[in-house]
Amino acid sequence: MRKLIAFFMLSMAKLVGRIFYKIEINWVSKPDFDPWENVRMYVLLNHTSLYEPLFLGSIPWRFIFEHYDNIVAPGADITLKRPLVGKFFKFSFPGMIPISRKRDDTWDNFLKYINDKSMVVIAPEGRMKRPTGLDKTGKPMSIMGGIVDIITHIKKGKMILAYSGGLHHVQVPGQTFPKLFKNICLNYQNVDIAEFIKLCKNRPEDTFKKAVQNELQQRMQKYCPPEIKPGL
Repeated sequence: MRKLIAFFMLSMAKLVGRIFYKIEINWVSKPDFDPWENVRMYVLLNHTSLYEPLFLGSIPWRFIFEHYDNIVAPGADITLKRPLVGKFFKFSFPGMIPISRKRDDTWDNFLKYINDKSMVVIAPEGRMKRPTGLDKTGKPMSIMGGIVDIITHIKKGKMILAYSGGLHHVQVPGQTFPKLFKNICLNYQNVDIAEFIKLCKNRPEDTFKKAVQNELQQRMQKYCPPEIKPGL
């Protein structure tokens, strides 16, 4: 029953995204194969809002139907405790595992849920960017190291890198209700995980972890669409 509820919730989020927003999708380089086949990771770069489930409007129905019951995602425990947003995420993503954002046993527990059928969804910055360009504590945004654990755990298959133009013009963190009928911009890139690992191992950084972080940071800066300012 819970899986059916999850499919219903994801379907509703996709429909809302398609009906009330114009989602502009571009591929960094469109592959000559089905880019949504054999995808093991959906990686969101430029995390700006809790309303990013609206991006489901850009994802094919067949992909949602295939993966709605095997999605695994880390979710900040403080977010999952929120009365409305927390319940939405819990019902929509039964595989959303609470983490503390610290390098503790909650992260190790999350990794245990990833198996050969899992499709991992993650925003590797680990926190939301505010309109200032910083996180809520005033620190610069950066790629956190947790995604390295996931990549090395999965090792093969494809990952979709979703470069977001941001959603501050739809909902600024702290606001309750989003603004409707706005343009949402996404650039997609299909990346082979094994080739990505090899690429990062050949980078000049001292550690593989730092190489992955820098590679994703550079791609985000290069491929994210321009952000639309709040109020526009």
